[in-house]
Amino acid sequence: MLENAAPTHIKFWPIMIAIFFGSFLSVMGISTINIALPFLIEDFHSDLNTIQWVLTGFMLSLGVIAPLTGYLGNRFGFKKLYLYSMVGFVVFSLLCALAWDTTSLIAFRILQGAFSGLVLPATMTIIFQVIPREKQAFAVSIWALSGMLSPAFGPTLSGWLIQNFSWEWLFYINIPIGIIAIVFIQLMIPDYRIGSRKPLDIAGLAIVVTSSTALLLGLSEGRQWGWTSWNTLGLFALGIVALLLFIWRELHTEHPLLNLRVFTNARFTISLISATLIMISLYSGTLLIPLFLQNVQHISALDTGIIMLPASLIMALFMPVAGKLYSRLGPLWLTVAGIILILIGSYEMTQLDVGVSHTYIIVWMTVRNIGVSLAAAATGTAGMEEISGALSGDASAVNNWVRNVGGSFAIALFTSLLISHETSHGQTLAASGTQDQATIPLLAYTMSVNDVFMVATIIVAIALPLGLLVRKKRIATPATVSEAGLAGAEQTS
Repeated sequence: MLENAAPTHIKFWPIMIAIFFGSFLSVMGISTINIALPFLIEDFHSDLNTIQWVLTGFMLSLGVIAPLTGYLGNRFGFKKLYLYSMVGFVVFSLLCALAWDTTSLIAFRILQGAFSGLVLPATMTIIFQVIPREKQAFAVSIWALSGMLSPAFGPTLSGWLIQNFSWEWLFYINIPIGIIAIVFIQLMIPDYRIGSRKPLDIAGLAIVVTSSTALLLGLSEGRQWGWTSWNTLGLFALGIVALLLFIWRELHTEHPLLNLRVFTNARFTISLISATLIMISLYSGTLLIPLFLQNVQHISALDTGIIMLPASLIMALFMPVAGKLYSRLGPLWLTVAGIILILIGSYEMTQLDVGVSHTYIIVWMTVRNIGVSLAAAATGTAGMEEISGALSGDASAVNNWVRNVGGSFAIALFTSLLISHETSHGQTLAASGTQDQATIPLLAYTMSVNDVFMVATIIVAIALPLGLLVRKKRIATPATVSEAGLAGAEQTS
């Protein structure tokens, strides 16, 4: 395949199978670790505030690395970028399994996340550059399905591996699946490149890493340092100033790390904000429910995974349905219906008590996750369908940067709120003298989980008016994205 040329004859299912395996494995790196947090705390003699960096650091590197997607994709081609990313993911999965202490595990997880963070934007870009436009909504639903199946089966698989083997097997399992993905990528995805090579904006990269790290540290450690302490306020100030500097630089430099001008497309911007708020709300459930079930109700890791399975599986099964409905209904009704279901489910999860039935959790998590399927499929497609093939790499990088950085901030914020509210509720209950001392820790933890779910409910409520702004797009001609990409490449050549 010639450079700067899009493939003219593509085979839909071979490409989607190769994309499916890599996307599934990439997202499984997030979903399997949640159930393992209590075991990591015990094995490494650590605490939740430290161990949460195994998840938060992974998420942060997902977001920080996303701006490099466009540069690396233009330089090597998105097939090679996808292939090399999977190789790196497999290597650092092995190193995570061999970690000897908390520091080494967090370090390897951050590097694993860096390679994982290139997979999703690379695969999304391949879809919008190669797949014909009339099949893109279906392709996106399959791409999203691969990500949704990971949280569906990930917790159950995680619980089974931990109960029968050890937490190290959460990383060993990535190796054979990763090797299969690597073989499929090499054999099934065409080798091509759209667009010309551009120099790397090293200064922009350094600034955005500084901004993201400072803000995340402030959110994570603010509870311990004090939210009004100089350390916390200084990190927030540094993060905000660096973010503003990054935006200014990217809009003025000749070769930006992130092409922020894609935000001039109102449909893309509104859809991305909505999608980010929806995913932030989703992370609250995947973080809080395993902790609640294991720390409050003291059930096993395997049983925790089984309880989470129905809601996650239904969420996965609804993704291709949402993709099919999108072409008929457009983004408006799917987004609004999805957000309303998320709101109802999230609010009901603020009503947990120590003895709440598992049926209650399964039902309302299912309602919540159906909403996520509908809204995520709608906002994901609506945001990208107006972007030309030549700019799809830039838009995908921006998309994943915003969503993953937002996700890492959400996990840090939710963890900090969970710990701080648990402490305050415990003190209040102890001072009241009306509760048995043995039950106070369980009650305090449950109340703090409810508080964080309420925050998640408020966050997703903000997305509702934004969802009303995105209307159905009418396409006059069935031109393919690959044709648009080729035209863009010819203009830049």
